[in-house]
Order: sequence, then structure tokens, then C-alpha cells
Amino acid sequence: MNFKDYYEILGVDRAVIQDEIKRAYRKLARKYHPDVSDLDDAEARFKEVGEAYEVLKDPEKRAAYDHLGENWQAGQQFEPPPNWDAGFEFGGGGFTEGDASAHSDFFESLFGRGFSGAGAPGGQREYHAHGEDHHAKVLIEINDAYEGAERSITLQAPEIDASGHLVNKQRKLKVKIPRGVHQGQRIRLAGRGSPGMGEGSAGDLYLEIDFTPHPFYRVEGKDVYLELPIAPWEAALGRKVKTPTPAGAVELTIPVGAKSGQKLRLKGRGIPAQTPGDIYVELLMVTPEAKADKDKALYEKMETEMAFNPRVGLGV
Repeated sequence: MNFKDYYEILGVDRAVIQDEIKRAYRKLARKYHPDVSDLDDAEARFKEVGEAYEVLKDPEKRAAYDHLGENWQAGQQFEPPPNWDAGFEFGGGGFTEGDASAHSDFFESLFGRGFSGAGAPGGQREYHAHGEDHHAKVLIEINDAYEGAERSITLQAPEIDASGHLVNKQRKLKVKIPRGVHQGQRIRLAGRGSPGMGEGSAGDLYLEIDFTPHPFYRVEGKDVYLELPIAPWEAALGRKVKTPTPAGAVELTIPVGAKSGQKLRLKGRGIPAQTPGDIYVELLMVTPEAKADKDKALYEKMETEMAFNPRVGLGV
């Protein structure tokens, strides 16, 4: 998938005000409209211009797009960075409406139905109407899911200022993280969305939970994965070794003849829940360096006396 520079497509600068984006779109839409243009690629260009305008005309989509940074070049191979949209506050429902085939794969990867901005639709536009719900993805530590916590979070809410420029207004919230919260779960903060109209109540704020990358734990749903280094003798002879978990170290039995890449399960020690997840420990064989002469002599003795050929299965 290739990166699309929506500013380049519309022929505008990144610091342009919203009115200029609208003017640029109208000019190009007239130029490339299939009913009036003689260009062979008019229809494709018309769709591309429309897609760029759909993103840049919306303060929320534009702010999220800008957050990717200016280092990406049009046509460059692209995959959305993990949690690229974390900390941004979005109002309303999902971004993709109508026929998804009208958008490029690039657009869908950022603003399709999997985007964290998607959620419950806003209230009806009546005089007395419930306020619009807001949505944001937030990152927490894995230990918060095991113990519960109260955290201060900062959200950035994109809006257009009086001069027509896009700005990010910050607001800070104190949030209780319940024990057992899992990846993808949404926490509802009642009344923290947009104000209602007339006597209508305020909308809600939904926080979608994801985990901050950890040096050695990886979370999938309610399960936790750990890569555990072991010595060759621990694998060959079988040993009990101390193994870290988010809830504290435990003693893990390495079976005799364990292999590198082998997975062991610590049942029920994953994310707490009525049915808790598991911890999967993947063994990683680590070979000691032969730094001293005595170390080299030990390896040479093993080479001579064990007559071990790790490539025997390859027929060589």
C-alpha cells in the first residue's frame, strides 16, 4: 500500500486554513469532473481529489492525518504505525460511510471501520437533543489491568480556531482503570462528550483501551506472551527457573529436552477476568560466549564427546 499526500493532491500547503482547502477542492473537482474533462484519467483523479477533501475538510480526520508526520512521501510504501491515533478525541460515529469501494486502501487503513473513532452515533439533531458521543484510544500499562489504577490522561480534541487554522485543544481527565480491563475494551465516561442541545443531556466519552508496548510482554486479548531466555543445560536437563509475570515472579518448570521456540502455558495468569487469560512462555535458547580459554576447552570437549550434529535431519 502506498502513502497518499492529500495536501499534494489538492495542491495546498499543510498550514493552509480550512476555507482554502474548500476552494482548492472546488477548483479541481470542476477540472476533473468526468462529465466535462477530456482527460483519460479524469474519473480516477476526480475520486482522488474527493477522497483528499473528505479527510482535510474534517478537523478530526485532518488532525489524525497530520499526526502521521511530514516525513512520508507520496507513493512510499506505508503501513499505519501501531496506535498512531492514540490520545486523539473524536466526535460522532464511524468515518467511513456508504460504499467502502469508493475509497482507497490507504484511506480505509486509517479511517475505515476499524478506526477507534468509530462507535455509537451522535444524538438526533432536534432542539432538545442528546449531545454527541466522543471516542478516543488511550494507552495504559499492563500492570494497570492486573491491579486497577487511577490515571490522568490528556486528550487532544481537534478544532478550527477563529482564523480558520486547525488547532488541538487539550483536556485532562482522571480515569479509573478497572482491574481486568482488556485490549479493545471501552470505558464509558458519562456526560464527558459534547453538550446537549436545549435541555438535552451531554453525550458520553468512550475510551478504547490498548496497552503501551512493554519490553518483554505482549498482549493479545486476555492472553499475555513472554519470550524467556534459557541456558542450554536448563533445556537439556530440565530445571525450575524464576519467570516474571505482571503479577510477580513465579517458578516455571522447564521440561527435560526442551527446545528453543517451545511454548509453555501458565494457565489463568493472563489478564484477570471471570475467565482469566493465560500467559504463554516461549523458550529462547541462549548460548554462552566462549570468552576465556577454559570456556573454549569446555566447548571443544562437548564437541568431541557428545558427537552432536544439529543438521542430521538435513541429510548433510
